[in-house]
Amino acid sequence: MSIKKIISLGLLIFIPISIAAEKLEWGALVVFATAAIAIVPLAIWLSTATEEVAVISGPSIGALLNALFGNATELIISLVALKAGLIDIVKASITGTIISNLLLVMGLSMLLGGLRYKEQEFKPVVARVNGSTMTLAVVAIVLPATVISTSNVVEASSISHLSTTVAIVMIAVYFMTLLFSLKTHSYLYEVGVVELEEAHEKPNLWLWIGVLLLATIGVAFESEIFVGAVEEATAGLGLTPLFTGVILLPLVGGAAEYVTAVTVALKNNMDLSVSVAMGSSLLVALLVAPMLVLVGQAIGQPMDLNFNLFEVIAVVIAVAVANLISLDGRSNWLEGVLLLATYVVLGAAFYFHPA
Repeated sequence: MSIKKIISLGLLIFIPISIAAEKLEWGALVVFATAAIAIVPLAIWLSTATEEVAVISGPSIGALLNALFGNATELIISLVALKAGLIDIVKASITGTIISNLLLVMGLSMLLGGLRYKEQEFKPVVARVNGSTMTLAVVAIVLPATVISTSNVVEASSISHLSTTVAIVMIAVYFMTLLFSLKTHSYLYEVGVVELEEAHEKPNLWLWIGVLLLATIGVAFESEIFVGAVEEATAGLGLTPLFTGVILLPLVGGAAEYVTAVTVALKNNMDLSVSVAMGSSLLVALLVAPMLVLVGQAIGQPMDLNFNLFEVIAVVIAVAVANLISLDGRSNWLEGVLLLATYVVLGAAFYFHPA
């Protein structure tokens, strides 16, 4: 049994612990911490089940499943937080997930992979396509903030309508990227499925569908506990909603991506590692964020794409640095250090930001 499975099995003990912590009122900080840890193995099993089902269903359907369920944990946590009215934290988690995937996940992968192999290679064309698409996502995130900062008075309804329009465009672009990766240029993205097929033999379809459903239900259940304690717990620690959303929530929801990306990088498969990191960022920017806007308006929560100006600047920095480092199709440990250093600097800035 792999270390990944041992860890994911062992951490499941925190599910009953988090439930007991909530029911017995052990304090917001204990509930917050135990629920956060409980979400990590559930996220790993959700990701693993998606990969196993993908092996059986074939390259096209498998890639679609990975695209749709790749960030299911982040989406579920965000939906629960949105329902609870924690809009600032939801917005911060969107930008935080993009930043952490581009800088932390890819940085760890390049650093640890580069320590084992002197230099690693991946397809630069995929990095270019992902980079170009991420640039569009950045424009969509920057635009509403720019409209407000360059206008004297902007009505809330105008920002809402602008956000809806941008959200629809972003969702349309996301499905165009699926068409590109699954149909017209699928040969560029075959590496991920090949890696999974080499590592597994005839998984039990119904078993893994069951695991997928149970993990999804578990994440939703634990997210309710987690979100219920997040404000009180983080306030007690002296953390702002901005830092909580940008740094803490992505660390909880993105655990599966971190493990997968680093694991395949250690196997000298940087193609898959970069695809996981950049693909996850694209999914959040082009699908998760727009969906949250539309859902928020449907349930009466004023969710829009008017992000904090500092968040916008941080996303621009993350995308620019990640694109510059990945465009040549090669990586080494120093480039991993540069990505991680950028993440640490941004994290420190968010920690000391008074918002």
